[in-house]
Amino acid sequence: MRLPALSLIALGLCGAAAAQEISLRLPIDCEVGRSCFIQHYVDRDPTSETRDHQCGTLTNDGHDGTDFRVPNTAAMRAGIDVLAAAGGMVLRTRDGVEDVSVAKRGRDAVENVECGNGAVIDHGNGWQTQYCHMAEGSLRVKPGDVVKAGARIGQVGLSGLTEFPHLHFTVRKDGQVVDPFQPGPPAKTCDGRGHSMLWEEPLKAQLAYRAGSVINKGFAPGPVSMEAIESGASEQNVPTTTSPALVAYIRAIGLKGGDVQILTLFDTDGKPMAQNRTPPLERNKAQSMLFTGIKQPAGGFRPGLYRALYRVVRDGKPAIEQAFGINLHP
Repeated sequence: MRLPALSLIALGLCGAAAAQEISLRLPIDCEVGRSCFIQHYVDRDPTSETRDHQCGTLTNDGHDGTDFRVPNTAAMRAGIDVLAAAGGMVLRTRDGVEDVSVAKRGRDAVENVECGNGAVIDHGNGWQTQYCHMAEGSLRVKPGDVVKAGARIGQVGLSGLTEFPHLHFTVRKDGQVVDPFQPGPPAKTCDGRGHSMLWEEPLKAQLAYRAGSVINKGFAPGPVSMEAIESGASEQNVPTTTSPALVAYIRAIGLKGGDVQILTLFDTDGKPMAQNRTPPLERNKAQSMLFTGIKQPAGGFRPGLYRALYRVVRDGKPAIEQAFGINLHP
């Protein structure tokens, strides 16, 4: 989704960087693929269709940035810093927008403040970066501040036009959106070869394209809801050998139409105990929650290691695979 830049008068940058391609650090204090995940990339298709830089579907029509999603609101409340991707001068900021999902507030409530709490930094030579959806009251900078690359400018929040906590990060050159994963014109092929990036060299492996990810996984003593996963409540209620049930659950992002999800729970001997296999998805899904499990057997569950395996089959081939386990104690 295209988020308008914060609407204050832009300031010039003194001592601008030399005229060269910008080099970006990660704008969020996390490890991509482990403690945060890329939910959406820049939409490379100028029509009403959508296409990310790998010809995939991890974007929305007109989406002008990269969405770095954190696992849930519990992680957001614990505090995850937003960092300056490069050195420069802070041009504009906004604070005071509540951290409430737009699903609860409604789109009308965030009209003209779609970016939520945010900041724009000028890096010289026409380069600017924008940071959106930060937590209310978390901004550490103000217009006119000069910041270094990696400086803390705020924290991830749930403000503006969003239904989940994340950082929406946009790069612009001379006012035009630039995709940091492929700053040039759309490539003729989507095999990744020959694609340049604006990210610093050490980040490139961490930022390798993932066609979907598991962002939450675990075990519970009963059925699990999306609300419990999002709030972090599902992580607090750990099953034991005397629990009424043993349930394995996951939440995945970036699923495509036609995907088949399979979640299998194994006992301490490695034998399948329960399985949830979904029919092919009818359409692309930004996120999906799945669980499977069994009720407590007579005498309770045996102590030991129980495992679960989640697989996504796409076009007849494995696309996502995640194994996890739990040691049950009395």
